Amino acid sequence: MGPVASQLCRRKPLDSIVADAEGAGQEGPRLERSMGLGRLTLLGISSVLGTGIFFVLGTSVPTAGPGVVLSFVIAGTVAALAALCYVELAGAIPVAGSTYSYAYASLGEGIAYLVAWCLVLEYGVAVSTVAVSWGQYLNEVSDALFGVTLPDAISQPPGAGGVVNIPAIVVVLACTALLARGTRESVLVNSVLVCVKLGVLVMFAAVALTAFQADRFADFAPHGMSGITAAASAVFFSYVGFDAVSTAGEEVRNPRRTIPLALLLTLVVVTALYILVAVAGIGAQPEGAFARQEASGEAVLASILTSVTGSGTAALVLSAGAVVSIFSVVLVTLYGQTRILFSMARDGLVPQVFRRVDRKRHTPAANSWIVGVAVAALAGFVPLQELADLTSMGTLIAFVAVAAAVVVLRRIAPDAPRPFRVPLYPLVPVLTAAACGYLAYQLPGLTWTLFLGWLALAAALYLAFGRRRSALRTTAADEGAGDRVQV
Repeated sequence: MGPVASQLCRRKPLDSIVADAEGAGQEGPRLERSMGLGRLTLLGISSVLGTGIFFVLGTSVPTAGPGVVLSFVIAGTVAALAALCYVELAGAIPVAGSTYSYAYASLGEGIAYLVAWCLVLEYGVAVSTVAVSWGQYLNEVSDALFGVTLPDAISQPPGAGGVVNIPAIVVVLACTALLARGTRESVLVNSVLVCVKLGVLVMFAAVALTAFQADRFADFAPHGMSGITAAASAVFFSYVGFDAVSTAGEEVRNPRRTIPLALLLTLVVVTALYILVAVAGIGAQPEGAFARQEASGEAVLASILTSVTGSGTAALVLSAGAVVSIFSVVLVTLYGQTRILFSMARDGLVPQVFRRVDRKRHTPAANSWIVGVAVAALAGFVPLQELADLTSMGTLIAFVAVAAAVVVLRRIAPDAPRPFRVPLYPLVPVLTAAACGYLAYQLPGLTWTLFLGWLALAAALYLAFGRRRSALRTTAADEGAGDRVQV
């Protein structure tokens, strides 16, 4: 094996990953363990709820028809398979790096680096996509309360009537400021916001079900099963974020138990609520409501409530809840991205500025601001739909890597502590990889082109910077024979 190939395949040992997370040999401030099961579960729910219901539902119904309910079931099943893999790995490797760290311990440094950039794509683009829809609901609230809305040029996505999306930029930078201030404060604010979000969505379902019409489901699959599976690939975006739970590995008490439980609870709650809201919304929709959202960016759930109640009060509550809840999605997803980059910096694969922890706040403040400014620019200037599909792509590829990591770690580290083991092994990891690969195949050709271009850029960055600055390479050079490097 040549030197470059050897570098690509070197693995970071499990004991080294865990020791780094515990701060062995580290000087200076560290991340603080301040979360328990309840707040971590709320963090997971917050990171997911809002993406699918407040945005993707409206854009997917024209593709799948009422069969979008089945699309959510398909996407949820794939996410559940991936979640089982995450649960096993989170118990064995309770660190901040999530999928990146799992791949580093099993698939090698080169693959881990590419997976990390899939995560950067997943989190960064997900934040941007959700932030873009924030301005639409902000306009609903300001119109109902004051009769004033922001001009489309500064409140709509580029490509949908907008030039620069100012509200999207504002919400990203506001969340960045909160994250830089402190994890305790961020988690507390998030806990309040996610309770508001849950209440608003339950209210929507309760009101919409009073006007439920079964005939709205008559043409269940106007574009056949192909439309439903194509929509499943798109609505998979609505499950992006549950893996953010595993990025909190170094800020959670008793992570080997807490992270797996929070992952499972998050997925159960989110899937049940998605299906409930989808059924209620389709059953109560005014004729053509979802088509209008796809064409104009109309806030479709609010318009459904206005149609059902005959007044704007319930719609105002929903829109206000959306403004609050999308803020929490942005907050938590930004949190996940900063922790991925924090782990990569600790391994020497990105510049060290990403691992600097503020002595007073115990947060990677510089990391947060760099990520926040970059994401704000993306949210403000890039068209929306391309962002959503790219997020789904990055997530699906990361899930394939998680499934592969389960299989490889079972082989190379059979005695590692695993509080939870994937059932029906190896069937579940194989099904996870196959299902994710199929959903990725369903995504548009443009998405594949953009994604492959992103991976090419990541590979160039690794060859130019990462492989030369890798902490494993430095350790191997210091120790001569490189006893700590597994190939």
